[in-house]
Amino acid sequence: MDNLMPFTMPLLSLLVWLPIIGGALVMGLGARPTAARWFSLFIALVCVLLSVELYLDYQPGGAAMQFVERRAWIPSYHIWYALGVDGISVALIGLTSIVTVLVILGAWESVTTRVHQYMASFLILQGVMTGVFCALDAMLFYVFFEVMLVPMFIIIGVWGGPRRVYASLKFFLYTFLGSIMMLLGLIYLYLKSGTFDLAALRAVPLTLTEQTWLFFAFLVSFAVKVPMFPVHTWLPDAHVEAPTGGSVVLAAIMLKIGGYGFIRFSLPITPDASDHWSWLVIALSLIAIIYIGLVAFVQDDMKKLIAYSSVAHMGFVTLGVFIAPLLVRALEKPGAAQLGMQGAMVQMISHGFVSGAMFSCVGVLYDRLHTRKISDYGGVINTMPWFGGLFVFFSMANCGLPGTSGFVGEFMVILAAFQNNPLVSLAAASTLVFSAAFSLRLVKRVVFGKVGNERVAGMHDISPRETLVLGLFAAGVLAVGIYPKPLTDLMAPAVSQLNTYMVASKLPH
Repeated sequence: MDNLMPFTMPLLSLLVWLPIIGGALVMGLGARPTAARWFSLFIALVCVLLSVELYLDYQPGGAAMQFVERRAWIPSYHIWYALGVDGISVALIGLTSIVTVLVILGAWESVTTRVHQYMASFLILQGVMTGVFCALDAMLFYVFFEVMLVPMFIIIGVWGGPRRVYASLKFFLYTFLGSIMMLLGLIYLYLKSGTFDLAALRAVPLTLTEQTWLFFAFLVSFAVKVPMFPVHTWLPDAHVEAPTGGSVVLAAIMLKIGGYGFIRFSLPITPDASDHWSWLVIALSLIAIIYIGLVAFVQDDMKKLIAYSSVAHMGFVTLGVFIAPLLVRALEKPGAAQLGMQGAMVQMISHGFVSGAMFSCVGVLYDRLHTRKISDYGGVINTMPWFGGLFVFFSMANCGLPGTSGFVGEFMVILAAFQNNPLVSLAAASTLVFSAAFSLRLVKRVVFGKVGNERVAGMHDISPRETLVLGLFAAGVLAVGIYPKPLTDLMAPAVSQLNTYMVASKLPH
């Protein structure tokens, strides 16, 4: 742990445990839904303030983990309660805190049954996801990674649509079976090194065969979470059946944990295998970008369309992450590798805002007509002009319009890919065409044209609360799209450190 700064204060523990304890307290409010809503919002806002403090106190100049907490948890197996953050973690923790507040506000009126349980589930989920982003012990990471499934399983299974049981079971089984492979890999590393400390595991020498087995163990686990083609089929069902808040958190935060796992486990622990097998992940990423983009084009369910578009956009994350080993090793272009990796990280944050906003827009429409079918709408802008304008804006961000966050990360990844192989860059850039196709089709059929039917004619525009939620999402999209420098500067030292891990071979001499 020589690369860790001394313990300062339990700020990270507050960010992890405050929402979990707050969720438990909300459960005790029982049949007082108004009190449950306000108390949950209070806890979530406090977490936002703590996230702001984390960002302001973070020293962006170095790559060492900061705000480190380290206490013995299960000493007999060398398992520690160890927390710490770098720039990547700080950005993702901030995104998690902001999205949780918006989810609570978004469900203020739409969720009327078991309100206390609904709010408690999201607070507990926030705490566990924050734990994932700051865990420095591999077993602690695994525990948070697994526990995260439980509140989302409940959210989909209790407040979901007609096929919620099927969707929640499919979600749980896919992600649980995938994570078993990670557990096997961690056990092997423990038997070889005697520790679960992530910093120590990065230094363990491994043969290419050992790295390959570990690489695929991590790949299966995190590919399901991203999700990557071909293990993406659980996502559309989960999104369609989940309540609006569940879809927002699933797309905005939980999918990012797969990409985060790659940069915490695959690249630093198995750098030689990551370089050797990067072609496979790049190929699967391009399939997701192109094929899944075409699948999204033919959907009539708005949620399913956005879910498939999420798979395509997350393909840029895995492309940017795994094109970096090729650039930094074979081509000796560390600058291009850093560009691609930073582009992947920016894309994760951007997709959190854009996908969360898109699912929130669908939720606004569903609250009024109780249908998500594109064919049931038409001419919405005639009766909901403010909503129509925001919906068009988010759709443009979804297809990578310059000036929005959707453009920045994808452009950086495409630029890095071009320095590796122009054909890969061309294939990745095709998503701009496919995204424009299904986004414009969605806008044309839902927002513009004549009013589709009498039910659409009777719809009222967004309320001040809904305006606040969508407006904050829009502010995030614009902030990253117009001035991404604070975000890239925050993450740059951590990305540079990843480059050094990828350059150094771990093959035994």
